[in-house]
Amino acid sequence: MSDQSAVSKNNLASAAPPFIPPTWEGVEGGAEAQTANKDQRLLTVFEIVKILATEQSLETMLPKFLACLIETLEAADAGSLWLYDSADGRLVAKGAQGYDFAVLKQLRLAPGEAMSGKVFQTGQAELYPTPEATAAAMANMTPANGDIFRAATTGLKHPLSAICVPLIKGQTKVGVLALLNLRQPASFTHDDVAFLQRVADLITVAIENARLREELEAAKTLTEANRLKAELISTLAHEMRTPLTSIKGYSTALLMEEVTFDPETHREFLQIIDEECDVLQELIRDLLESSIIDAGLLRLEPQPVRLPRLAKGVVDDIANRNQKYRFLIDFSRDFPIVDADPNRIEQVFRNLLDNAVKYSPQEGLVVVRGEVREDDVLISVADQGVGIAPEHLNRLFERFFRVRSGLGRHVVGSGLGLPIARTIVEAHGGRIWAESKVGQGSTFYFTLPLRGLNQRPSEGGAE
Repeated sequence: MSDQSAVSKNNLASAAPPFIPPTWEGVEGGAEAQTANKDQRLLTVFEIVKILATEQSLETMLPKFLACLIETLEAADAGSLWLYDSADGRLVAKGAQGYDFAVLKQLRLAPGEAMSGKVFQTGQAELYPTPEATAAAMANMTPANGDIFRAATTGLKHPLSAICVPLIKGQTKVGVLALLNLRQPASFTHDDVAFLQRVADLITVAIENARLREELEAAKTLTEANRLKAELISTLAHEMRTPLTSIKGYSTALLMEEVTFDPETHREFLQIIDEECDVLQELIRDLLESSIIDAGLLRLEPQPVRLPRLAKGVVDDIANRNQKYRFLIDFSRDFPIVDADPNRIEQVFRNLLDNAVKYSPQEGLVVVRGEVREDDVLISVADQGVGIAPEHLNRLFERFFRVRSGLGRHVVGSGLGLPIARTIVEAHGGRIWAESKVGQGSTFYFTLPLRGLNQRPSEGGAE
């Protein structure tokens, strides 16, 4: 048996004389026994109330209820607690003492099957005073369930007596509480039945409260998801309006037959249309990435990566599209190779660099630097932008949160780039954060662990 209290009770019982029904020699002795029994039951109720006050989850609450009953009730050596699964139409074990619970929870009892199934079906508590009564009650268990039950009770003595009490809330049957005695017949009494019915009422209320909490949390989660969905639609509608207006305006101008533009103006209009299409592409990309992350579908494909080379490729691309800014890459020539998903880490670089450009003045310098530490590498992207107030630093990686640029222009963005970067970095086992002072620029940092092939140096530094 896995239950220590049941084991100790069995060990004590092995040396005890044969069971003799109790007789009270005088009123005083009977009164003392009744007082002790009453104290024991009060202790049980007190312990159950403590569990009610401290536990919120059914997964932890129900096993503690069962352990409390077996620990405080002298007649109980083992037991199980079953809840009805309405979707399956079966009783499922949610707690056990004295059984192999990992095996027992595979068992599905139909209403009317075995002791617990019969009590659930009738809604009436049952007392099984003898080994013959318990065996008869278990006789209709299906062969498959019988195999599971025997595997779950390996090493457990056949119950000599048992008691089963239904868990009922109003007119709804919730489950069954079953307790066994492994030492002597007739251990449970009708007084025990009445007491356990009151205990079952407490347990049932606790179960219903826990389920209501779960439903409330699910409702809150759904409400929050709907709020975020509405916020996302509102943000995208607002952010897409500007590039779409530009694309529509300049393309319409180019299509006007009554106006002729010189080649330089014609190219300028096309260049603006191209840039605004890039903005739309970025917004849509962030939306798709955020949807993938929310669905739990983010997958990494790690391989040896030369971070200096990866960073240079992203910097070159962004520099070509933002020629009014200056960029500097600073990695040592022996910078180690790391195991990472190159496409995802490129995405992190791109999000951080795009962010640095958006919030930097023209001609501003953006520095990408790599540092090797004992257990990881530290990458930083620093800008000379307007900086971030302290109260905003902790919110930078929240979805849709955006800091005002302070540059006198609207900065287009979804508010999803930094949260996406955080998810990618943390999926690699690293972390990401920002440091900033208003008016002195900002620096974003992220780490990647050194492991696997990272001991090999990267050739050529930032090549």
